[in-house]
Amino acid sequence: MSSRDGRLDVGIVGAGRVGPVLAAGLAGAGHRIVGVATTTGRDRVEALLGDAPILELPDLLARSDLVVLAIPAAEIAALVGGLAEAGHWRPGTLVAHTAAEHGTEVLAAAASRGAIPLAIHPAIVFTGTSLDLARLQDAVCAVTAPAPVLPIAQALVVELGAEPVVIAERDRPAYAEAIATATAFSASIVEQSLGILADIGVEQPRGIVAPLIRSTIEEALRTLPPRIVDTPAE
Repeated sequence: MSSRDGRLDVGIVGAGRVGPVLAAGLAGAGHRIVGVATTTGRDRVEALLGDAPILELPDLLARSDLVVLAIPAAEIAALVGGLAEAGHWRPGTLVAHTAAEHGTEVLAAAASRGAIPLAIHPAIVFTGTSLDLARLQDAVCAVTAPAPVLPIAQALVVELGAEPVVIAERDRPAYAEAIATATAFSASIVEQSLGILADIGVEQPRGIVAPLIRSTIEEALRTLPPRIVDTPAE
């Protein structure tokens, strides 16, 4: 395995908007993408990862030092448990999921077989394109992991160009609520504003709304009390 020199053989589970982007970011940091396990999204894999092979899950796990589960949060526990029952998790393999609402408890079945659980959630809205690689440079990633391996999760985030922020296992649901609230609120307000401007005949409403939204958020963050904006984690 390549982990001896700090470089990892990485396997990605899922080819939605998140997995191939993170794979491309890790490849850019020098890690080797051994394959992707997916039944959809092959065009996205090809666009971002070139000739990375599509592998069956057992083969992917057998080849990987790090397995990234970029799948819906509701599917993680069942998949991890099924792979554990089938004996596919290897001791020492890093396994990371990207769901906001879960810490590492959802990976307990893999951990019971000796895998090392990590939870890494990039706090951006993914497009599934190379644009996301640039967005990661200004992003924060929530990381949750057992204390002895927390530096590994933090290092992976730094290699993606993002900033790691530690979220305790018990605080993951609250973190996920904050992310969902901000995302839904932003999307709803933007859609409503664009619709009103379009209805009155504005030809390029995005040109009005985009800088307005950005400046509004920047000003709100600037004027909020420090205890809200920069409260240290306990």
